[in-house]
Amino acid sequence: MASDKGPSAGDATLRRRIEPWEFEVFFHPRELRKEACLLYEIQWGTSHKIWRNSGKNTSNHVEINFIEKFTSERQYCPSIHCSITWFLSWSPCWECSKAIRGFLSQHPSVTLVIYVARLFWHMDPQNRQGLRDLINSGVTIQIMRVPEYDHCWRNFVNYPPGKEDHWPRYPVLWMKLYALELHCIILSLPPCLRISRRQNQLTLFRLILQNCHYQMIPPHILLATGLIQVPVTWK
Repeated sequence: MASDKGPSAGDATLRRRIEPWEFEVFFHPRELRKEACLLYEIQWGTSHKIWRNSGKNTSNHVEINFIEKFTSERQYCPSIHCSITWFLSWSPCWECSKAIRGFLSQHPSVTLVIYVARLFWHMDPQNRQGLRDLINSGVTIQIMRVPEYDHCWRNFVNYPPGKEDHWPRYPVLWMKLYALELHCIILSLPPCLRISRRQNQLTLFRLILQNCHYQMIPPHILLATGLIQVPVTWK
């Protein structure tokens, strides 16, 4: 049941929450905004307390800003495990992926899970390799789905009274298309998702599947888009 109030005035995260319009323009799967937004959670050791905050691009990308902030404000203790979860409007570029790997190699007790709303210049081979390198180094990368959008709305957004359950409902299909492309990246397959922007600002998604996609991507992932049928061989 939705609360008839917004976030509590006593909520320690209130001043660090973003506004609803910011959440919508930054995390809309079809909004190809240049700037990026990062919502993050940090949990230390066995503590149940979760530290939440947000960040945006400055002269640096948000990933670099986070790393600089984390290393400058925290005294790292290798014996204490640190769990970090990022909710990114764009996936990291190859340079940020490299910086993240460097950060994690210097902080071996830190684990990082990344949820992304969109894939940044996913046709670029360096960006694709950067994401693969992150995954191979132990980072979990997933596309944001309905549960993640709902979680971010409740915990990072200064939503209006009575709107706790009313985060912008984006078509699940867009999330599935990005998830399909992420599988292509992980499996070192050619891109299958084409994204174009018309002059009227309408964003178009187009699937272009090759034989290698049908051969390498699990059928249930292809079928989940609802746009294609996987050939069946009867014996």
